[in-house]
Amino acid sequence: MIYLDYNATTPVDKKVAEAMLPFIYGEYGNPSSSHELGFSAKTAIEQSRSRVADLLNCSPVEVLFTSGGSESNNTVIKGVALTFKDKENHIVTSQIEHPSVLNPCRHLEKLGCEISYLSVDEYGAVNAEDLEKLITEKTILVTVMHSNNETGALQPIKEISEVCRKHNILLHTDASQSVGKIPIDVKELGVDFLTVAGHKLYAPKGIGALYIKQGIIAYNGLFYAV
Repeated sequence: MIYLDYNATTPVDKKVAEAMLPFIYGEYGNPSSSHELGFSAKTAIEQSRSRVADLLNCSPVEVLFTSGGSESNNTVIKGVALTFKDKENHIVTSQIEHPSVLNPCRHLEKLGCEISYLSVDEYGAVNAEDLEKLITEKTILVTVMHSNNETGALQPIKEISEVCRKHNILLHTDASQSVGKIPIDVKELGVDFLTVAGHKLYAPKGIGALYIKQGIIAYNGLFYAV
């Protein structure tokens, strides 16, 4: 069989599988444990975090591991909405986003959050000028994908970032389709949040990451052991 559906998901690369095997069979310690297996697991996680940071040109402390792109997207959208829950919230997204962006936005609409949906042109791209027309004093977040999972169209994230900076609005981009295929530099893009999906770049299912610009605190509704 010839597999061509790489935009949907990629096969696990043999080198990736080989690198993971020791942690499945031998190095299985809890990274929070204060023993040799725990230290080994913690070291491996931090090394992986540094590699993701290098890929995105950010600091390792700005990388949060998740279960995939959908969790990363939900974490940002719901987290920002919860953080600003005492404000009459307004979020701007586009009509062509992945369901893991559109569905939480629709859920927030039912809870009273105002959502505006950008349309796209004949090339499948949004327009930064159209975005500026939708912004109000209540706007807390703009979330627009970096590249589309069906058309491959790249969105003008740099231009969108300039609009967001002008109005002091947080910007999230779902780069699941871009990371590992084209160079991604979060500083150059000017984003506050960026989504990574491991299964789009030869990693196993259930692995993702979220870039969160240092200094930004957004409550995601989840509680972790510390």
